Amino acid sequence: KMGKSLKNAVAPDDICRDFGADTLRVYEMSMGPLDTSRPWATKDVVGSQRFLQRLWRLAVNEDTGELATTDANLSEGDLKQLHRTIAGVRDDYENLRLNTVVAKLIEYVNYVTKTYAGGAPREIVEPVVLLVAPLAPHIAEELWKRFGHEGTITYEAFPEFDEKYLVDDEIEVPVQINGKVKSRINVPADADQDAVFEAAFAD
Repeated sequence: KMGKSLKNAVAPDDICRDFGADTLRVYEMSMGPLDTSRPWATKDVVGSQRFLQRLWRLAVNEDTGELATTDANLSEGDLKQLHRTIAGVRDDYENLRLNTVVAKLIEYVNYVTKTYAGGAPREIVEPVVLLVAPLAPHIAEELWKRFGHEGTITYEAFPEFDEKYLVDDEIEVPVQINGKVKSRINVPADADQDAVFEAAFAD
């Protein structure tokens, strides 16, 4: 429990001074569902700060202050990750599941960071700025300006997703022999049992 009478309150001003207002907002929204009691742990605020720092580094070169993104095209895997994130985040915002919004955005930023060590395509970074804006408006506004946009991000349309990227063309199936996984095969998502057996024996 936290409260003035218990003399254990945490002043928002102190958190904003040490970590920034956006970090405080992201941490509070990531703590859990809005309608439940949630434990406060100042040490965990650092996780939200690191997420925003990773997002910043995707877009901006920390040494030069210039944009770090490229004009490269997105792979099929990138497009699936992007559109699935947009679809999930839109649904979570509409249903006020803000903690899962944060989780999905962290997962997405981690994916882009690991996939593109030397500069990510602008097309994969810019949409996440719009997705994070309701939670971290200050950093989102700054990044939006860095991308060369004139107006505020506040009135920009939210990213849309393409249904075709939400469905897997292929699925991975484990192959077991005597209860132990010996191999994994990829088969079309609509493959019947005979086709799966045929692919397993061919492997």
